[in-house]
Amino acid sequence: VAARLNQLGVPAQAFDSWEVGLLTDSNFGDAKLLPESEDVIKESFTGSKGIDPNTVAVVTGFIGHDPKGKITTLGRGGSDLTATAIGAACKLDEIQVWKDVDGILSTDPRVVPHAIPIQDVSYEEASELAYFGAQVLHPIAMQPAMKHDVPVRVKNSYNPPAPGTIIQRRENPGRLVTAITFKRGVKLLDIQSTQMLGAYGFLASVFGDFQKHKLSVDVLASSEVSISLTLDKKQSEQSIESLVETLKPYAEVTVHDKKSILTLIADVERSSEVLATVFREFSQKGIKVEMMSQGASKVNISFILADKQLEEAVMVLHRCFFEENDSGVESQGAQQEKALVP
Repeated sequence: VAARLNQLGVPAQAFDSWEVGLLTDSNFGDAKLLPESEDVIKESFTGSKGIDPNTVAVVTGFIGHDPKGKITTLGRGGSDLTATAIGAACKLDEIQVWKDVDGILSTDPRVVPHAIPIQDVSYEEASELAYFGAQVLHPIAMQPAMKHDVPVRVKNSYNPPAPGTIIQRRENPGRLVTAITFKRGVKLLDIQSTQMLGAYGFLASVFGDFQKHKLSVDVLASSEVSISLTLDKKQSEQSIESLVETLKPYAEVTVHDKKSILTLIADVERSSEVLATVFREFSQKGIKVEMMSQGASKVNISFILADKQLEEAVMVLHRCFFEENDSGVESQGAQQEKALVP
């Protein structure tokens, strides 16, 4: 890339990431940036002996050096993390990450082909979107930008004129629903206490066993003597089976396969409006909600559905919140069009 830029008359120089300060721990395959990396990066680009500001630095992504000088890889989101780490350390006006879609979309275009680009989202909204399945920046890649409050713009390399989506600090979303995302193929576990342990004893025992089997939970709802939670398809079947056996002395466990998590990135302050629309539409279409979770995050409301009903649910809710005024509020699509009019 640097050679081609020079051919085009744009001064450029190629750098391995560690040459500009990408220093990591020694966790090969999933390395984390070291705290001192930030100062080294800043010095590399802005110091008196740093890179010429009139030269385009072409830096390798996804890799770094550990304290012994060995090459490490950063794991999922590593290339984006390289960009945000450099941009944040240099306190740039904006970091741009180029993908193959016109920014962050209202939902997966493979399910809703007319999904619309979202103009802007908060760091928290983008993190939730990524966690629950949307192909945007990995939450780890956003951490440097969040720390230094540097906006990140997601652009489309196949459609450069498109404005993309800006990810930035924002308190009030100003809209009812920002986007719809989902995960397929999850397991729903219903765990019912068979002993009178009391809430703290029961919950402590359950989560201690989850830790023992190295299983992480996606969505959770609980009462004093029962818990419903989901595990995604990345979790080991053997670990789940071992967990169920471990829980048997004090709990009855039912495992439900072929479930999906449908998540609304929404203004939780207006959750009553969101839920009224969702349950009205689901009731009309015969879509069954098997579990719901809201509260831990201030920007998401999650529903557990059967896999076979997921796509219909996404299309129904997209129509309500982004295409027409069925919900009693102006659709997000109409709001986007107004915002784009000069």
